[in-house]
Amino acid sequence: MKESLLAPPSSHPALSGLHPLDELYARRGGAVSIVQTNSASLDLITEFYARRGQAALFWAPIEAAAVPEPYRSLLVHWTDMTSTLENFYKEKLRVQVLARHLSGQDYFREVALWLDPSGRRVAYGATRVRLGLVPADVGREILREEEPLGRILTESGVEFSSQPRAYVQIVPDDFINRSLDLAGPQVLYGRRNTLVDPWERTLADIVEILPPA
Repeated sequence: MKESLLAPPSSHPALSGLHPLDELYARRGGAVSIVQTNSASLDLITEFYARRGQAALFWAPIEAAAVPEPYRSLLVHWTDMTSTLENFYKEKLRVQVLARHLSGQDYFREVALWLDPSGRRVAYGATRVRLGLVPADVGREILREEEPLGRILTESGVEFSSQPRAYVQIVPDDFINRSLDLAGPQVLYGRRNTLVDPWERTLADIVEILPPA
């Protein structure tokens, strides 16, 4: 697939670079700041906080062509993350919900995805699901919090496509590091993805961040 096909459609409404992660962080409160910077600064930030400790999340936008392998194979595509990671690691994904809240028909949650049986954590996700756009039984299954979102939609027969809107580099805060079983500041890669139905309605907005593969 050509990279030009991965450009966001011009009709998509503008969202912040890390939505809905920013909203989940704001609701959780505390002293963690989300700071946008540029790619050239991230290595310096990583080195600085390796010596002093870190209480912020730093991120920078990055072009698809600049995403290194194996991150590129795992991020730059139009496939949902559940099936992509299962095909790459050859293990089944499980989900651990780290935080959640409901706002009307919008369901927000933070998750860690881990592999069964190895137990390795392979993704952090911050998601907003529009429950009003999926069948009621699918919404109930999502709220049970027992399966990854991509698997629920696929196995329930919900038609959707994955449309990445942006790619990012991230120096994670302690919360994301713990969620991924990582220690210390380091540069990770991720994407802001949107799941849309056949009528181009947004079913879910997702920030997906991957640890080293």
